[in-house]
Amino acid sequence: MKTDVFITGGGIGGLTLALKLVKAGIDVVMVEKLPGKQPVYKGELLQPKSMQIFDGLQVFEEVTSQGQIIEVLDLIELSKTLKVKDQSFMDYTVIPGKYNAAYMIHHEVLKGIIRTKAESYSNFHYFSGSSCKSIDGKVATVQKGKEQFDVEASFFIGAEGRASVTRQAMGIKVEPIKYNHHFITVTFPRPTNFVGGQIFSSYNRFLGLFPLPNDEVRSVYLIPAGDYKKIKEKPIDHFHKLYTELAPAIDGYVQKLVDWSKIQLMIPIMYHADTYVSGNMAIIGDAAHAVHPMAGEGMNMAIQDADILGELLVDMYKQQKLSPENLNQYEEVRKERADYLIQLSHLSALAYSFPFQPVSWLRSKTFERMEEDPVLHFKQMLNVSGLGMWKESVRDRFIQGGMMPTRKKELPKEQKEMKLFTAEDDYPWKWRGLR
Repeated sequence: MKTDVFITGGGIGGLTLALKLVKAGIDVVMVEKLPGKQPVYKGELLQPKSMQIFDGLQVFEEVTSQGQIIEVLDLIELSKTLKVKDQSFMDYTVIPGKYNAAYMIHHEVLKGIIRTKAESYSNFHYFSGSSCKSIDGKVATVQKGKEQFDVEASFFIGAEGRASVTRQAMGIKVEPIKYNHHFITVTFPRPTNFVGGQIFSSYNRFLGLFPLPNDEVRSVYLIPAGDYKKIKEKPIDHFHKLYTELAPAIDGYVQKLVDWSKIQLMIPIMYHADTYVSGNMAIIGDAAHAVHPMAGEGMNMAIQDADILGELLVDMYKQQKLSPENLNQYEEVRKERADYLIQLSHLSALAYSFPFQPVSWLRSKTFERMEEDPVLHFKQMLNVSGLGMWKESVRDRFIQGGMMPTRKKELPKEQKEMKLFTAEDDYPWKWRGLR
């Protein structure tokens, strides 16, 4: 086979890239290893930048109609006796413009929306139950069942996750950082009025609850690394109690889980590839970077990678400037942004993963100061949203630590809008040109 762009990995990032390319008339071959729905939990929280990208791909309305909006995340700090001690919040509506909310959507539903849209174009060629075995820079060898076939392409994109064949072909190695904790995660019914995200924490416990459509909720519960097997040996009632002690509102709902069969282990790691590009090959998403799931950024970072790389490839084909050197502009835009979010998620993980009361006190105080200071609050939501990047200053650190008073003046809308990424920030080659 011959194609313009070969993509290995049919997850959300790969599909977003494919849709962007085929809409512009670029021929795409995609191979996806799994033939059907993925049994392993994948991301479900869409940040505002992802919604902006989906709007540009004409799938915004379908995503929002099948998703659950989240405007506010409540952060609830509990005492030793599990009574509410402090409560703060993260409010997406402080972000100006149309994209000022997050959405929860079932992962497979989102994949179906994007894939169906891509399949409406005849230049999209999708092979499920197929895996890329090797790439030599000109040809990818694909295994489908007992048969193999070769795909010749101008560009090869790895969107296949942590075990990336493309990354290996590029000669890039990553060194994962492991954490002292794991998560157990599962979806179960929720009260109809449970519509905002909630994070419960004490000095030694953490539970995140994020509402899904159809009156369901996705949960993540922090456990010490290595404790999963020991916990599973206990009756399911023990699991129910772990949840209801922290979140009494879900009592009577989490009990719908009658055994451990749907409860999964999630092991967080973190790494960042030194480069995203080598010759005519590039990597996106988990192939390039793994982020701690605390802020729900992994899937969103893959979507944002796909947007930048996709726009670049579209312009390269439109202008017939197909030098692989142009791919470096994708890395120039995305690497710094990804690194910043990886570090933010890493710091959040550290804030919740050490079972000491001073850490709990500091975490609670930091979130309280963030809520009280409009600048800190906007910075936090802007950075998490993916719509912009505004790093914290020395003054911000002093305010968080209680050494300086919080600012009370709200930021004007115009000043907030100045901090959002512009088209020139996202796609700088449109102004400085391609080779």
